Amino acid sequence: MLERTVPDHRRDLRSGSRRPLRVLAAAGAAIALVAGGATATTAVAATGDAPAKAPAAQPLAKLSHGQATAKFQAAGISWSSSGGCSDRNTSTCTSFDQINSATVDGVITLKGATGCAINLTGGTETGHASGTYSHWNGYKVDFSLSSCLDNYITGTFTSIGGSKWQSGSGNVYYREGNHWDVTYHNCGGC
Repeated sequence: MLERTVPDHRRDLRSGSRRPLRVLAAAGAAIALVAGGATATTAVAATGDAPAKAPAAQPLAKLSHGQATAKFQAAGISWSSSGGCSDRNTSTCTSFDQINSATVDGVITLKGATGCAINLTGGTETGHASGTYSHWNGYKVDFSLSSCLDNYITGTFTSIGGSKWQSGSGNVYYREGNHWDVTYHNCGGC
């Protein structure tokens, strides 16, 4: 009869060794560190030296209207509202409540790159089209048209058709009838 050999890692499990589990836990911790969601203490915990704690998912950083307007004001960026208000649930207002921090930083990056005056006319208020990368979800803002911005966007970014231009970082600038509708997937190199 042939003798069957058992691979080393299975022999370790049968003898009660926890080495394979520690190796797997350490590998999992390394993957979490590469993904950016773990801390050094989590990595130590995952090796079996302390109770393991799963890293928390990192949600998008959202700002309040006040936080966003403070950043815009500090950067010299203006905003206006046809209704003279900032209520997110009123379509004639311009609200930045729940805007992504990367969107705010993207507008500030554009202002610094262009030197143009920027006036925001739309933010996270209701009344815009829905979708994942929408105004409501904090990815989009509207700018007033200006020759300075028009020339910079159309002369610097890549035309992708249909009155749309894409920056090198992937943000999309769509010239609608009376404004720029801008989708910020990131802060534009901030």
